[in-house]
Amino acid sequence: MGLLDSVDWQGKIFKNGSWVPGGGGDYPVVEPATGATLGRMGRADPQDVADAAVHAAEAQKEWAALPHPARAAVLRKAGGLWQENAAEISDWNVREVGAVPGMAGFALHVAAEECYEAASLPSRAIGELLPSEQPRLSMVRRVPAGVVGVIAPFNVPIILGIRSVAPALALGNAVILKPDPRTAVTGGTLMARIFEEAGLPAGLLHMLPGGADVGEAMVTDPHVRVISFTGSTPVGRRIGELAGKHLKRAHLELGGNSALLVLDDADVDAAVNLAAWGSFFHQGQICMTTGRHLVAARVYDDFVERLADKAAHLPVGNPATDQVALGPIIDAGQRDKIHGMVTATAGQGAKIAAGGTYEELFYRPTVLADAPLTAPAFAEEVFGPVAPVTRVSSVDEAVELAGASEYGLSLGIVTRDVMRGLAVADRIPTGIVHINDQTVNDEANAPFGGVGASGTGARFGGAAANIDAFTETRWITVRGEPATYPF
Repeated sequence: MGLLDSVDWQGKIFKNGSWVPGGGGDYPVVEPATGATLGRMGRADPQDVADAAVHAAEAQKEWAALPHPARAAVLRKAGGLWQENAAEISDWNVREVGAVPGMAGFALHVAAEECYEAASLPSRAIGELLPSEQPRLSMVRRVPAGVVGVIAPFNVPIILGIRSVAPALALGNAVILKPDPRTAVTGGTLMARIFEEAGLPAGLLHMLPGGADVGEAMVTDPHVRVISFTGSTPVGRRIGELAGKHLKRAHLELGGNSALLVLDDADVDAAVNLAAWGSFFHQGQICMTTGRHLVAARVYDDFVERLADKAAHLPVGNPATDQVALGPIIDAGQRDKIHGMVTATAGQGAKIAAGGTYEELFYRPTVLADAPLTAPAFAEEVFGPVAPVTRVSSVDEAVELAGASEYGLSLGIVTRDVMRGLAVADRIPTGIVHINDQTVNDEANAPFGGVGASGTGARFGGAAANIDAFTETRWITVRGEPATYPF
């Protein structure tokens, strides 16, 4: 029996350890490739957040007090359940999100690894001893933050939820998860079921799909002490402002317009393979997607010709029924935004070397040659399968253009001289750099995050970043005898 077959989840949210109707009613779960209704999802409202936060705060105390092997065991069990239920979860990921099977498999792999990595956190050293000028033992201890609010987007809902949920739970916190309503089964219901089956005590994980009112309720609720948000830069700015007003930490992983630098000594075929994957994988709906191709003049014409030819031959269609490289865009609103940026960029002088067309929600992989620096598809985040290419006359020009964006998430550099690539990378501010690779990479033990408009820096992945993100620092001193003072 599958994860979803054994519970009455249809039209429900997960709150206080039970599947219950949400205060906001319910809504259809739509398959973007066909428009078919796959089921019904419950919708939370702000009162659901308030109720969940109270129960989460109470349950968290007992959870944090458990011996560390008990928490680690739940996370290890959860990691295995992602693998054991891979077929069911992958099917939902393909149909609800529009992911090709390879992308769904990658998401499941990362989810399991995130849980296994998190399982090591409870037994990690959680403090340090400090020298003191007084006759006492002085130490620093990391303690759970309490209740963590996780707000995850539609595009890669499994990875972008679990990478906060797993370490936050492992470190002794409770979690309220708000998945995007468009992908709430993949990014919420299945995750809640995984932890139910793993033996997580009731009240520690709440799954509340909803709109901006639910997100605002999470940010402002006094029981929620940390917000982990992944999404667009404009929404991230609003969340950061609201979190600051309520004096709580907000970890913001935001948008990107990542550059791929193809230097003059690059192997063109290798560079084109990287470029196509970086721009077209998962329909370009990834924050790390390669959004700007800065190509040395010596190899520019060959690069554009070969990338356009590759794009023209990539199959696009329903990933649930056909062998395709690209599936559908998530919805018509996002598709129209992409097409508007493509046509506006062409209107400013860029040549559409491939693509630029769509049928229903299936957008063809698009290559825009000679993209002007001020054109929307070059200057802004497209979040679609679009590769704007610009010619550069020197490394200095490439560095200047790559660093001119307000975003600073990921960077790729293609060159036969690795040390040259590292030296170039040192001149461009980003949170992630890949030499001789494209910009879309993720591993559970690696810190992830951007600078500038891409967010507030690396804070997911690996013990150090996760402990810093989801715990508070406490100074503790101990004396053998009470201190004495002059009065």
